[in-house]
Amino acid sequence: MKRVKVSRKAHFNAAHRLYRKDWTDDQNSTNFGKCANPHYHGHNYELIVSVTGEINPATGYVMDMKVLKDHIKSEVEDAFDHKNLNLEVPEFADLNPTAENIVVVIHEKLKPILQPGQSLEVVLYETPRNFVTYSE
Repeated sequence: MKRVKVSRKAHFNAAHRLYRKDWTDDQNSTNFGKCANPHYHGHNYELIVSVTGEINPATGYVMDMKVLKDHIKSEVEDAFDHKNLNLEVPEFADLNPTAENIVVVIHEKLKPILQPGQSLEVVLYETPRNFVTYSE
C-alpha cells in the first residue's frame, strides 16, 4: 500500500516569556535576550499538522480532514489562542515555552487521534523565518 501525507494549516496568537525561574534576571537576559522581557511578548504562530499513513480503501482517506481540523481546534487553537503560555497553559507551568517545547507539546496533544500505522509531523512557525519541526 502507498503511504500518503495529508496536512492541515492552523493559526494562533499567543504571548510568552523565555526564562528560567531558577536564574537571575541577568542570566535570563544573557541567554534569552529580548525574549526574557518580564512583560512578555507575542507571536502570530502558524502551524502545519501532517498525518502520514495508508489510504483507507473504504473511504479513500488517510484521515478525515474534518476530524483533524476539529482536533487541532480543540487541543491547540482553543487551548493556546490569545493566551499567555507561561501563565494560562498548564503544560508550560514548569516548562519554558520555547518554540521547540511548544511543538513537542502540540504533537503530544494531537497524537491520540492517530490510527495504528499512522505518523504525525508538526511544523510550528514562530515567525515567517523561524520554525521548528517535530515528528516521531
